[in-house]
Amino acid sequence: MPDPLTALSDLVLPAATARFVLLANHVLSVAPVAPARLKAHAGRVLRVEVENWRGPLPPPPALTLRVSPAGLLETLEEGTEVAVPDLRLRVDASQPFAAATRLAQGELPPLQIEGDVAFAADVNWVIANVRWDIAADLEKVVGATLAEGLSRAGTQVLGAARQVVNGVASVLRRP
Repeated sequence: MPDPLTALSDLVLPAATARFVLLANHVLSVAPVAPARLKAHAGRVLRVEVENWRGPLPPPPALTLRVSPAGLLETLEEGTEVAVPDLRLRVDASQPFAAATRLAQGELPPLQIEGDVAFAADVNWVIANVRWDIAADLEKVVGATLAEGLSRAGTQVLGAARQVVNGVASVLRRP
């Protein structure tokens, strides 16, 4: 009998990956300079790897993406093997609370970028400069008034989450 966590992971990960790529492409397409920068790297392969995973769940598998001719991201077709990607993005997950604190503050967790220098420079620029404008997307769906209220509520929830994460992190740092 297969491990229940593995079975759940096999079921959920493909759908989660597809949604992640859709969201990433939406965010990229709203900032036209991002796909314009990535078009120069069409066909190149980027692999995102999580290292030093600690937790009750199995670590997420590496995510391998190719830059499309439009400067967006696409998953590689099943069975496509890439021995050496053009670029590796390695995310350090050894300190999850510190990473969560950084994310809550709008920063990225520690990561290393290795590979083609020009590709790395453009991916790094995209990571550093492109953000999801959740409020603008909400406005398209629910209207300006409700979107503003939801955005304010989200900001308050995020502020509370930051305080919790900072509090937990400070307790964990104590000797």
